[in-house]
Amino acid sequence: MTSADRTTVVVCLPDMPERVHMGDLPANVDVRLVAPEPAPLPDLAEVDLVVPIGRIRKPLLEALAGPPGPLRVIQTLSAGVDWLAGRVPEHVTVCNARGVYEVPLAEWVVGAILAMQRGLLTARDAQARRAWIEMEPPELSGRRVVILGYGAIGTAIADRLRPFGVDIVGVARTARGDVRGLADLEALLPGAEVLVSILPLTPETAGLLGARRLAMLPDGALLVNAGRGRTIDSHALVAELGAGRLRAALDVHEEEPLPAGDALWAMPNVLVSPHVSGESPATTRRAFELAGDQVRRFARGEPLINQVARYLLA
Repeated sequence: MTSADRTTVVVCLPDMPERVHMGDLPANVDVRLVAPEPAPLPDLAEVDLVVPIGRIRKPLLEALAGPPGPLRVIQTLSAGVDWLAGRVPEHVTVCNARGVYEVPLAEWVVGAILAMQRGLLTARDAQARRAWIEMEPPELSGRRVVILGYGAIGTAIADRLRPFGVDIVGVARTARGDVRGLADLEALLPGAEVLVSILPLTPETAGLLGARRLAMLPDGALLVNAGRGRTIDSHALVAELGAGRLRAALDVHEEEPLPAGDALWAMPNVLVSPHVSGESPATTRRAFELAGDQVRRFARGEPLINQVARYLLA
């Protein structure tokens, strides 16, 4: 899965101003740009490595379904790769943008928790009505926060929450050290006053938080989802929220954009965010810097970083 045996490697890149952050590429790299419509798309049958974004995604999926070609690497600019699940043959390596989004995503999660816990959302709604209200929002200090998806992003969230005096429990796919495994989830839910999900979407996590597990959360619990919308049963969640038993801060949704008629828009105990928790000008720069580094590694026949585990592509 290297290009060591080739004089020239062909890479397909988005024709975007941000591409400048990739830096200089080796002389043996032949770049094919994906320009905006109506310009023709590059022929992926000639490409070794692709950075898929925008209009090249559909042709890429079609190419993956066809006969094997020279394509060996897909380097995404995102951390999530669920759109590739079930479509990537064994001879193609997928690398993601792990390490790019930790800072803004962790900041969003902490900000959402504080906004919900300290009454800022309620105050903003009252401000829109020019209403001076009395309230006594609960403290975050002393609460138990369970973080589902305790990798680099989960750790970044935990690091930023600890100064608030919370009790943090990390949950990963499998247990390790002080981190609990998904097998322990149901034992943890009754004590989760704040449940943060940053889970990827896999066959194992799809619908993981369904009606039965949501019902295990304590009354008044706050559910924060900045992972993938389909990891939560949306109908069951709306039922719990509509009953006023749970609260939620949701950056990701089962259908995006969230339909105008969705019940979540009008719920006072819900913060709706348009899938922006990981976004910032700095993340865009870091993503393209990473892509440039990967192209240079590939062109030199060096090992690639951020290779995605095959179970995430099942």
